[in-house]
Amino acid sequence: MNAILTTNVSASSLAEALKHPPPERGVSLFWLGQAGFLLRTARHCIVIDPYLSDSLAEKYRGRPLPHQRMMTAPIQAGALSGVTHVLVTHHHSDHLDGATLTPLLAASPEACLVLPRAATALAMERIPMVDRSRLIGVNAGETHQLTSDLTLHVVRACHETLEQDEAGNFRFLGYVIDVGGIRIFHSGDTIPFESQVTELIPLNIDAALLPVNGRSESLRAQGVPGNMTAEEAVRLCVECNIRYMIAHHYGLFEFNTVNPAMLDAMALRHTNPVLKRARLHTRYQLEPPTSAEKSE
Repeated sequence: MNAILTTNVSASSLAEALKHPPPERGVSLFWLGQAGFLLRTARHCIVIDPYLSDSLAEKYRGRPLPHQRMMTAPIQAGALSGVTHVLVTHHHSDHLDGATLTPLLAASPEACLVLPRAATALAMERIPMVDRSRLIGVNAGETHQLTSDLTLHVVRACHETLEQDEAGNFRFLGYVIDVGGIRIFHSGDTIPFESQVTELIPLNIDAALLPVNGRSESLRAQGVPGNMTAEEAVRLCVECNIRYMIAHHYGLFEFNTVNPAMLDAMALRHTNPVLKRARLHTRYQLEPPTSAEKSE
């Protein structure tokens, strides 16, 4: 047994939940909608791929695919103070959103922004207030010791393609976050690809945060690349011996989502991995096993 996952409805709002002290051990996870998550430990507050604005609704107003929110952002970006690290998996605006990251980084002036090396120039354009010294550019295959107790393993992601820039830096990344005695995999936006399993197995992942909105030819033709289906995400966990999976990247845009009832039905059928549907205002707690549990 590598970890234990529990869930509970934390409060009426994320802001209320975050008023409580961080966990003494393990990691608390909160969904921010789409691919966004907040991870709290005794020493860290890590935000991944936050999209908390309406910038895409403004950008695509009057166009064939309006990006109107189906769910209200669970918190204002400027209310996320005390953040230590922000992780961005790729350059798409629902992951690298200047309207979210500008107030978020202003509210947490000590936070660093970890992102694909291929996207650092774009990040400076979208977040002009941020000092370049706060950006940490990374590439697939690297391991970064961000602090004495926070390690980041960087892996490839395939947002329908494995893209690299002119310098060979991958544009789409996933992160295995080793913190609080737990290893959590955020895949970024990805579909299954050759050698993905062999890259992930040696990392001994406890829990995976995986997109499940799938893909289609019609959306691809309109410039919207897709992700894994829920079935493909479960299969990846089985093949990589990942015990827990939280399904996300649904419920934000009407043209690019899946039925939550389908995810709930899948969750009832699966015990390997244990499958949870990401829900707002819910705390997911991952804890390392006790000595007694390790000996079971």
